[in-house]
Amino acid sequence: MNIGIVSTFPPRECGLASFSKDLCDNLRLHQQEVKIIAMTDKNSSYDYTRDVIFEIHEEAEDDYIIAAEVVNASNLDILLLQHEYGIFGGPDGVNILKFCENLNKPYLLTTHTVLPHPTIMQKEILCELAGMSKAVICMTKRSAELLNEVYGVPLNKIYIIPHGVPKFEKKDRNKLKEKYGFSGRPVITTFGFIGPGKGIEIGILAVNKLREKFKNIIYIVAGETHPKLKKKEGEIYRESLLKLVDRLDLRDNVHFINKYIPLEELGDLLYMTDVYLTPYPGRHQAVSGTLSYALGSGRAIVSTPYEYSLEMLKNDRGLVSSCADPEQLALLMDKVLSDELLKVKLEKNAGKLGETMLWPNVAKNYIEIMEELLGVKLKR
Repeated sequence: MNIGIVSTFPPRECGLASFSKDLCDNLRLHQQEVKIIAMTDKNSSYDYTRDVIFEIHEEAEDDYIIAAEVVNASNLDILLLQHEYGIFGGPDGVNILKFCENLNKPYLLTTHTVLPHPTIMQKEILCELAGMSKAVICMTKRSAELLNEVYGVPLNKIYIIPHGVPKFEKKDRNKLKEKYGFSGRPVITTFGFIGPGKGIEIGILAVNKLREKFKNIIYIVAGETHPKLKKKEGEIYRESLLKLVDRLDLRDNVHFINKYIPLEELGDLLYMTDVYLTPYPGRHQAVSGTLSYALGSGRAIVSTPYEYSLEMLKNDRGLVSSCADPEQLALLMDKVLSDELLKVKLEKNAGKLGETMLWPNVAKNYIEIMEELLGVKLKR
């Protein structure tokens, strides 16, 4: 089977690019042929590998039509279209409709953002994309409900496949802390692209409330500023966080790693973590790749309430506050750090779910759906 993926793709640095690279690699583990139609952002250029058969510049409307023609003339059997409003050109990414309207090949639509209260245009775009697709894939039960109730996608067209996670090599927490200079310290971690929507300031304020009880606590904030935000306004947000750390005199308790984290280093970071924290201020985030990674590595997780955390962390897989409040987050982290049995229970429960989210299993789910929809038995 020849499969095409429409998405951002490395070396572009974004969560969707990492997702698509992992999906590509794991489809190939199941002996599928995979090619990429890559989305390139405005005023950027990337040295793509030969996997990329066409590059769509997000604001170049003709690129979408030409890309469809290239795909139509290719040997691709089916496409996996990764949808985020922000990666396609035009208002709310409307340009992607030009590609789909000119496409003669079937595609599956993977929804990475399913808004409960979309604007008129956001709703129209997703409804049209879903209508033209063979199937719509989402990552949670809540997203499936929204696709049906808000966007009118028939239930028999909706499939739930979890966000994939890599299989990290398990390592000893204390040895890792020693390796990285954090021996004997409670480690709180947040990773991913940095921006105002990540609520890092809420995490810093929460850690400040823990400092009296856990004097040597360390909060590691790992990841560079989101490239789009950096282009638009530079490091204004990160600088505001540094000022907050200085104002609270937390220089010894907050450690920034200002770079894109390679997978092996990310595994080390997660396995030396005592509490993984997602302090997101918004409630409508349908998926979080970083929270998925924390589940995949079996971490004790504390989170603010948003769509993805509320579903994934139920049944004692994590602790969720009632709102994005530093005091509540501090109380929950205190619970975990003060109770080793609770921490072990949360890690065990998170790890059980994480096992089902490993990338080889996720890729197999995609393959089985393609088999079902196209009435073929793919080569394994």
